[in-house]
Formats: sequence, C-alpha cells, structure tokens
Amino acid sequence: MTSKNTSISTHDLHCQFGEVRAVDGITFEVQTDTLFGFLGPNGAGKTTTIRLLLGLLEASSGSAEVLGFDTRTQADQIRLNCGALLEQTGLYERLSAEDNLDLFGRIWHIPATERAERIRSLLEKMGLYDRRKEMVNTWSRGMKQKLAVVRTLMHNPKLVFLDEPTDGLDPVAAASLRDDLVDLARQHGVTVFLTTHNLAEAEKICDQVAVINKGKLLTVGSPDDLRLRKSAHTLIVVGRGFSESVVTDLRAMPDVEAVELQDRHLVVHFKRETDSGNLVQFLAGKGVMIDEVRKGKASLEEAFLALLEEQA
Repeated sequence: MTSKNTSISTHDLHCQFGEVRAVDGITFEVQTDTLFGFLGPNGAGKTTTIRLLLGLLEASSGSAEVLGFDTRTQADQIRLNCGALLEQTGLYERLSAEDNLDLFGRIWHIPATERAERIRSLLEKMGLYDRRKEMVNTWSRGMKQKLAVVRTLMHNPKLVFLDEPTDGLDPVAAASLRDDLVDLARQHGVTVFLTTHNLAEAEKICDQVAVINKGKLLTVGSPDDLRLRKSAHTLIVVGRGFSESVVTDLRAMPDVEAVELQDRHLVVHFKRETDSGNLVQFLAGKGVMIDEVRKGKASLEEAFLALLEEQA
C-alpha cells in the first residue's frame, strides 16, 4: 500500500503493444506535494505511462498505485481524485472561460456557491479573472493552456498529470505557465506530474525528475543529482601556462575523453570519475601555475544526453 507521503508508486510496470514495449519494467515513486518531471524524447513512453497511471490503459504486467488506489481495480477512484491535461485542452471554444469552468464544475457536482468561488479563486491565481467573460476562441494559445490547467483543478484534485503543457507556447507564455505550476506545488499542496522533453524547463521547476527512453527508466533523482552524475567526470582548472603541448599531452592520456581550453580555464572531460590530485600533479609537472581546481557543473541537458548515450 502506498504511504500517505507517496502519491504514485510503480513496480516493474510493463505495457506492450504487439512487438513494441512502450513501457518496459519501470519502478519509481513520486512523493506528495512535489513537482515531478518525467523526461524523455518523443516516443519514449511518457504519455503511455500517464495513461497507465490513470487506468486508461491496462498494464501487461507489474503494478502501480496512485493516491493509494490500484490502477487495475480502482481506476475510477484515481480519476475522481486526479486532474489530467493530456493532448487536448478539453475546452469548449465557443463558451466563455467562466462558462467553461462552470460546466466542468457541474460535471463534478460542485454546489453552485462553491463552484462560483472556485472559479473566481482559480482564475485570479492564473491571472485570467478580468477576462472571464471572453469567448475562449479569441484567446492566445498560452491563455487557453492556462485555462486548461485551471479546468484540471476545478474539483480540487490532490494530483495533476500534465502532458507537455508548455509545448508550442512562446517563451513568455511558457515561463508564465511554469511559474503558475510551481505556485500550485509550493503554495497549494498539489502534486504535479509533468511530462516534458524541455530539459531547461524541468531544470528550473522540478523537485525530482525521472528519465525514460525506449520504455526503460534510466534514472530517478533531483536535477542536481543528475547534473552531478555527469559533472563527476569533468574538472575545471583555473590558472596560467596552458600551452598547446600541455593540452596535446592531456588529450593523449588514456582516461581523458576531451580537453577544452577557454581563456584561463582548462576543462578536462574524463571517461570515468577521477581524482583531481592526479590531474594537479600532471599539470604541475608541466609547469602550469594552478589557481583553482573544481568539478564542472553540467546542465541537465548534458546529463540527459549522456544517459541516452549510455543506453545506446
């Protein structure tokens, strides 16, 4: 049984369509009140995983619990307690924003007074209240996407699934929506399960991330955990005396993958985690004046690409 501090738990979850293993034995947990990023290239298995967790698809084998409910036998309870924004916004574009939310509130059997207050509160949080009477078909894509997120929140769910919510938005609209998602998780206690192939986005807002590719889960951890995993193989040396011969000799060392000379910085990429002492000894022996040696800080994108290369 999933603990009260865990919103999602999967164990050896598989989903196969003919010869295609869309989800191939994934195991992970999502803690309550966090913003969890599910990362992977197109076709990696992200959307299929969401459909499994919502009970819209039946797993070939393995198990999963969402909010303590079994995805095989209690899918209705999962969907009653979750919000979801998948490929389509689900909005009626010939209705106003207010009427859209009122309709969804009625579907959820929310009483009229509570419904009106919920609509006001959510639209104000998303900065849409002043335009609530406007027809949705007159709105920008970014505004529609924000309203679609509001739609998923009408029944006050504990967990929200968002599948590529900023895909196709301009940078300003995407940044605004990201801020709103962070606010949901930090200030309002909503667990957000976010799929994206936008690594910069995940790096900015996610507490935890998982990387999936070809249906297989490659890693789970914080963005810093993933960056450090890649950074452990990179050392940055600040100093003087980085001659061409020094760089050439470094590149010839068996454990060195690449060397970059950037101003007074020497960036050395190793094939595996290494001790900085050996590098310092080597450079000092070549007459290099060393001011500082530190581990490199890889971006989440670099760490992500390294994981994909390891899988290949």
